[in-house]
Amino acid sequence: MSDRVIIFDTTLRDGEQSPRVALTVAEKVEIAHQLARLGVDVIEAGFPVSSSGDFDAVRAISGEISGPTIAALARCEEQDLEAAIRALEPTAHARLHVFIATSPVHMEAKLKLKPDQVLERIDRFVRFARQHVADVEFSAEDATRSDRDFLLDAVCVAVEAGARTINIPDTVGYAMTDEFRQLISGVRAELPDEVILSVHCHDDLGLAVANSLAGILAGARQVEVAVNGIGERAGNAALEEVGVALAARRDVFDVQHQLNLQEMYRTSQLVSRLTGMVVQPNKAIVGANAFRHESGIHQDGILKDPRTYEFLDATALGQGSHLVLGKHSGRHALSERLERLGIAYTVEDLRQMQHQIKKLAEGKRVINDEELYRIWQSLPQSEVGNRRSSLGS
Repeated sequence: MSDRVIIFDTTLRDGEQSPRVALTVAEKVEIAHQLARLGVDVIEAGFPVSSSGDFDAVRAISGEISGPTIAALARCEEQDLEAAIRALEPTAHARLHVFIATSPVHMEAKLKLKPDQVLERIDRFVRFARQHVADVEFSAEDATRSDRDFLLDAVCVAVEAGARTINIPDTVGYAMTDEFRQLISGVRAELPDEVILSVHCHDDLGLAVANSLAGILAGARQVEVAVNGIGERAGNAALEEVGVALAARRDVFDVQHQLNLQEMYRTSQLVSRLTGMVVQPNKAIVGANAFRHESGIHQDGILKDPRTYEFLDATALGQGSHLVLGKHSGRHALSERLERLGIAYTVEDLRQMQHQIKKLAEGKRVINDEELYRIWQSLPQSEVGNRRSSLGS
């Protein structure tokens, strides 16, 4: 197996399927440019047959973005593939992503097809796709609720028909991590070495990132992710969490990717702004609190050596580390902030200011620089009069 993991970003396809998210063509192109700067390998630009807007966006991205492969999604339907092929015409690096469901509930209730009919469609439409592009990916929708033997039959048919990437989606976020790892290991064992195995995990049980990483440990060499973890229902595996985990724990995964991690925070902020989906403050890697510290004990450790409470380098991820002045903060953080602002103080000043900060912070507030300066000005004149004049206050 290769030691390189392909990062397949589906923010513009699965991510945009988040309820109440509707990106314009221009917005999708803007995000695609940022994804290229981030260094993703594949941008799934949309589902062209689903709407004229999706078709136009895929075509625009295909014409403007260089570097990443541009993928378009299509069901095993002729009209889907024809729309995807037309949308991808401008790019020299096109991928057709063909899918059909393989679980009993999907085949019976949604597709109204027998298993042998599903296999026939896989063979027919993967071959059709290969007539137009060399890069074809096949996804077995709802793979984790599929019969294991039938799933293997389906992916083998796809490989015989010309698919060179096989994707195993946990479409409804059903799988437990150990069973998903076993599933991926089993599928990997049945595929030729040159076929890339991919994973696409949803977060319905909060396991999308864990399952994606387990899939990589089991031999997957493509991972399908979305910025900020957006997507259908509870969302997809978060690009930033998977990417940083692989880089930070290379001792565990022994794989590489080509993401520029310094672009991670900027990418997250852009997607949040354009989709209107606010990033939760405690979100790993890109949340507002990911590198903020309020506990006095933690602040003291950070000031002595950042590695005490941050094994990740915030600046390497496009963020910064912050010591918060609030209910739980201590004198070390307060003195550090005062010195950074160029405010002189005495030990008594520090005591009085900390008392006022804790009192104000009982109202669930954090104290910004402007408020801190006002607190300092409110100290008795006899304590700080001379220092105020020296600061020109």
